[in-house]
Amino acid sequence: MTEPEMRQQVLNWVAEARAAGARQEQICKVIGICSRSVQRWKQSLKDRRPDAGRLKPAHALSDEEKVKVLSVLNQREYASLPPSQIVPKLADKGTYLCSESTMYRILREVDQLKHRGKQSAPRKINPPQSYVATGPNQVWCWDITYLPSQIRGMFYYLYAIEDIYSRKIVMWEVHEQESGECAKALVHKAMMREQCFTNPPVLHSDNGSPMKSQTLLQKLYDLGIERSNSRPGVSNDNAYAESLFKTLKYRPAWPEHGFKDLKEVQEWVHVFVDWYNNEHQHSRIRFVTPQQRHSGMEKEILENRRKVYQEAKQRRPERWSGQIRQWDPMGPVALNPQHLEQAA
Repeated sequence: MTEPEMRQQVLNWVAEARAAGARQEQICKVIGICSRSVQRWKQSLKDRRPDAGRLKPAHALSDEEKVKVLSVLNQREYASLPPSQIVPKLADKGTYLCSESTMYRILREVDQLKHRGKQSAPRKINPPQSYVATGPNQVWCWDITYLPSQIRGMFYYLYAIEDIYSRKIVMWEVHEQESGECAKALVHKAMMREQCFTNPPVLHSDNGSPMKSQTLLQKLYDLGIERSNSRPGVSNDNAYAESLFKTLKYRPAWPEHGFKDLKEVQEWVHVFVDWYNNEHQHSRIRFVTPQQRHSGMEKEILENRRKVYQEAKQRRPERWSGQIRQWDPMGPVALNPQHLEQAA
């Protein structure tokens, strides 16, 4: 590893030789270094060894500022949230502390950044059917998930319909069994609540027994709802519903020992749905709530956040290497968008 002082000396020699008319490639050959090294050294004379001492950047956070940021991150309101969720919450309160990446870096320094969950290795499969939603109530997805009881082997079943454009849970019910009759009633209630009989949405699901029951299929036909199904054995085709259920089961209030009875599980899900629709700032829709996007309020909210960041950049421009955070509203949302990308 060439020391910074030696690098500067070499660059001086190269500059003198070039001023005398020599070519850089020949100069480097005589010195015994690569010409690309000279180009790289011109861009930066920093010693990049892990144990090398470095000057602190002028725009870096001070120790006091780091302590302040960490104290905010560890507040009860934010302790269970990642920085990606904390940043928009602070912006809604008119507060800017530092960038999201800086929050992650501070948490990593104090060993408070952990990863949870497992992922299987990807495998190549044929693309599924895809639909694009440019507004609410154009494409829905639905699924059923098990909710454990306190009796081993006994479960309750949560039926939920989600709008993929806004991520709003438009209808849900909890039953003690899986059946096409329950699914039929769920879809009809969702249509009644959203009042979209004149322009029915696409309804996507996996290939479970209730999803393919004749009772439900006849109801979809009567309502004019276009049916869409996942490919057999591919859960990613119904990713929006699967993501919703993971959020539900990773909530801090999730009962580890199961639910006592049907009434208790219905009350718990009611609280969750209210939180998810009206309080949860969803990471895939610019951290607004599903209800805000469903009702068209997101533009005003995101514009207010943009103003907060513009004011923060004006106060301390040296801490911004580029543009402010992207606060534009999300555009259309695609069901299984990889199919569209492959077809383009």
